[in-house]
Amino acid sequence: MTRQSAMGPAGCFLLALAAWGGAAGREPVCSCCPGPVRAGSSVAGFCAARSDLVLWGRCCFRGDTERGLIVGLDLSNCSLSAPCAGFQAASTTAVIDLTENPLQESIPNTTFRGFTRLQSISLPLPLECPGGSMAWDTVTIRGDSRICQGQRNPCNGSGELACLCPESSLCAPDGPGLFQCLCAGSSHGYKCLREGAFPMLLFYGTLGAVTTSLALLAWGTQRRKAKSS
Repeated sequence: MTRQSAMGPAGCFLLALAAWGGAAGREPVCSCCPGPVRAGSSVAGFCAARSDLVLWGRCCFRGDTERGLIVGLDLSNCSLSAPCAGFQAASTTAVIDLTENPLQESIPNTTFRGFTRLQSISLPLPLECPGGSMAWDTVTIRGDSRICQGQRNPCNGSGELACLCPESSLCAPDGPGLFQCLCAGSSHGYKCLREGAFPMLLFYGTLGAVTTSLALLAWGTQRRKAKSS
């Protein structure tokens, strides 16, 4: 799967908002399953091996639990039929355990979009690795679990994916088996066809004018309703 992006200042602004939203949604994914990280899970072993990592709920953090990054997520034995709400908040994680869950036969690849740091995921045996087995260095069967390790960079290798990106753009990984095309240099816009600096004044001026107009329209409408009532 592909995604093309024009990463001008506006794109960076939207990504910053998304990152803030991810941090705000961190707590639900860590507590969507009751109890702490299970002692026998891959996340428990990963977190115990590093002195700079701390456990909270079902998550393992680098740094404190308020401002740190989620690097491990244990949702094993949680009676889940699908990844719980707020799953995208764990996109910074390196290890995920989803074993012992009645998950659907396949989880959409887009569920793991942005999980570029994921290096190990343990799944119920019926599930395939996100992005397919070719998206991982090794796939191991252990009892009733499938363990996918070593996420591969889809932009490396044959270069076929990089060729799918338009000119003036670069292929960049975007999760297991996923990639995106990022505009290079001063290119921006649809398929990175525009050159030069992004028109910040025009963009933010237009955005401000539209926002102000909508606010005035809403205020005027509510005032008329108040007078007529």
